[in-house]
Amino acid sequence: MADIIKLLPDHVANQIAAGEVVQRPASVVKELLENAIDAGASSIKLIVKDGGKALIQVVDDGIGMSGTDARLSFERHATSKISAAEDLFNLSTKGFRGEALASIAAIAHVDLHSRTASSETGTHIKIEGSKVISQEVTATPKGTSLAVKNLFFNIPARRNFLKGNQVELKHITDEFQRVALVHPGVAFQYYNNGSELFNLPKENFRQRIVHVFGSKMNERLVPVEETTDVVSISGFICKPEFAKKSRGAQFFFANGRYIKSPYLHHAVSNAFEGLIKPDTHPGYFLFLEVDPRAIDINIHPTKTEVKFEDEPTIYAILRSAVKHGLGQFSVVPSLDFERDRNLDTPYAYQEKEAVLPKVAVDQAFNPFEGIDSTKSVTPSFKKESVTGWEHLYENLEEDSNEAFSSVHFESGLETPEIFDQKESELAPTQHTFQLQHKYVVTTIKSGLLVINQNRAHKRILYDRFLERKELCKGVSQQLLFPLKLEYSLQEIQLLKNLEQELVTLGFVLVFDDKESLTITGIPNIMTESSIATVLAEIVNQFEDDHTPKVSNADLIAKSLCKSLAVKNGQQLVPESQMALVNDLFGCGEPKVDPFNKMIYTLVGVDEIDKKFV
Repeated sequence: MADIIKLLPDHVANQIAAGEVVQRPASVVKELLENAIDAGASSIKLIVKDGGKALIQVVDDGIGMSGTDARLSFERHATSKISAAEDLFNLSTKGFRGEALASIAAIAHVDLHSRTASSETGTHIKIEGSKVISQEVTATPKGTSLAVKNLFFNIPARRNFLKGNQVELKHITDEFQRVALVHPGVAFQYYNNGSELFNLPKENFRQRIVHVFGSKMNERLVPVEETTDVVSISGFICKPEFAKKSRGAQFFFANGRYIKSPYLHHAVSNAFEGLIKPDTHPGYFLFLEVDPRAIDINIHPTKTEVKFEDEPTIYAILRSAVKHGLGQFSVVPSLDFERDRNLDTPYAYQEKEAVLPKVAVDQAFNPFEGIDSTKSVTPSFKKESVTGWEHLYENLEEDSNEAFSSVHFESGLETPEIFDQKESELAPTQHTFQLQHKYVVTTIKSGLLVINQNRAHKRILYDRFLERKELCKGVSQQLLFPLKLEYSLQEIQLLKNLEQELVTLGFVLVFDDKESLTITGIPNIMTESSIATVLAEIVNQFEDDHTPKVSNADLIAKSLCKSLAVKNGQQLVPESQMALVNDLFGCGEPKVDPFNKMIYTLVGVDEIDKKFV
């Protein structure tokens, strides 16, 4: 049999490696930003177009590369970070595999400009699908500028699996935030399709968190600090009252690298146990510093999943540090059975001395001054005479009889009934009642219909919102006092992208600045008190991934019906129960709610009869 095993060409091997390293445009952003950090850059600029599909460009002012280094950087396993296997156990840089640039160049058009501080001229390299098109000397600023264009141009199948521009942009923003948070000493700029999303100066860690997530985050942060021989923990956690349903603001950094660790996340959640609702998640920004030899970051190509040598000890220390931070800043109430809090001096009066009250008395005051003493001051209660009142009713009875003696009443015509007596007795009469403030029960010919009121109302609202979207006639009610809400930069950008769909449904929005918007009108089926909750639900919904086949209008309608629907446990008057039943069976799909859950069930007469056998 002939030999059938062959060595793959380099460009094919690079494309296969790219499948591990480059999963989406955000993967390219991560690798390029980390390379810029390793190059010692103090200022980094990220430019993105069309969700990273058309262009991803990173410009830094780092040490740059010579012509030879620039060419070798695109070869597989070419790196300046390690030279021996022992170096893998003492890593202090971001990239060390030597696969990132080679993998990116295999599936995109790459344009590189780089110059070192000691050189007067730089290097310009063009690569398309691992093939070097040109390399020439050029004039360029100190540092490196690397542009990646037309990602996956030679792998159409992979490009078709990419999601919409907004979803890919969200993933890029997540990667940008992870790198920007862990390096507050580096200035960052982030542009999307020509508009500036972030402009972060050099600052401390707390200021960087506030600039990334908005000014409202400053009041939510509680510092955490713990130093042991095993691990050093520093950073911030969010106060329990600001726990969210989404897991957006949750960041672990190990030795200056963003990591994902469900095990350590459980330690933080355990520390918040009893302080937050079961369906909410705490926010945290925590740095872990461990011995490089006690952590393995080479178990996954993306280097976000790591393995600690002594995870149970780190778990216990982390949970204790978070609890200590919550208690130290009076987030968790302390118990003291020997002290009565009612006797505590208010904070505003702790530095003030006691002052005796002073009473001023007017010695010359006379309450009888100005009264004529010759007149009697005793009131007279004698009634005036009302004699002769009975003469008012004389001859009244005779006059009234004469007045109505000539009045004749017309007899009314007898109107025949529309239905005969037998038919009226057989006319359907619908009755409803509420069971456990959760189900609406109504009678039908074949038995009882038990309806889940929450799911039924979701279906009704969902169909109404989609109908308004199709007709583009969202009925809006103007607010007497406009409501101003504050959000993070990413949330504001998300709401701007959804502005057209929200206006169609009846919202009237005015974006004031980068962190706030004013609501002057809302859909007529909403209440003013539910505005913040509804918009928060919409933001949380779009922060999660969704396939491009699902439209924005559909997701918004689901978020609105979920927030505005009648809750289980809410009492309904009989009229509301009847309206709910009638509106439900006026929907196109009354059996299931928008989330494919059963709305009602039928209890037949036969089932009831079996109970009495």
